Amino acid sequence: MTALTLDTARTILDAALAKIAAMKLKPMAVVVLDARGCIRAAVTQDGASLMRHEVAHGKAYGALAMGLGSRALFKRAGEQPFFIDAVNTMARGALIPVPGGVLIKTASGETIGAVGISGDTSDNDEACCIAGIEAAGLKADAG
Repeated sequence: MTALTLDTARTILDAALAKIAAMKLKPMAVVVLDARGCIRAAVTQDGASLMRHEVAHGKAYGALAMGLGSRALFKRAGEQPFFIDAVNTMARGALIPVPGGVLIKTASGETIGAVGISGDTSDNDEACCIAGIEAAGLKADAG
């Protein structure tokens, strides 16, 4: 299994922050998790609202836990709300099934972590996740 190194996590974080700045988005929280679900890098920008970190973490954690980018979880929540609610209950409310949680994959397709971002629209959050992952030379799976 390939590990998500701290250097790679920081590259993803820095590139996501650069994309946020370039797009002139609202203040964000960015969370990078490894394949075990442990935080490798995280930051909350000045001016971000109180729960942004928790929402960003929930987007990444949900994607990682279910093996699907959070866009796919969002679609599934619309189609099978009782299932997503049951899984979220089992996860003690830790899943945020909306876009902005993206799986980090190697070139061979191995999942080595996930990025979650929260603070602007879900589409913008997701775009910044993808930019961070791709800047590290990895593949993004948004679902």
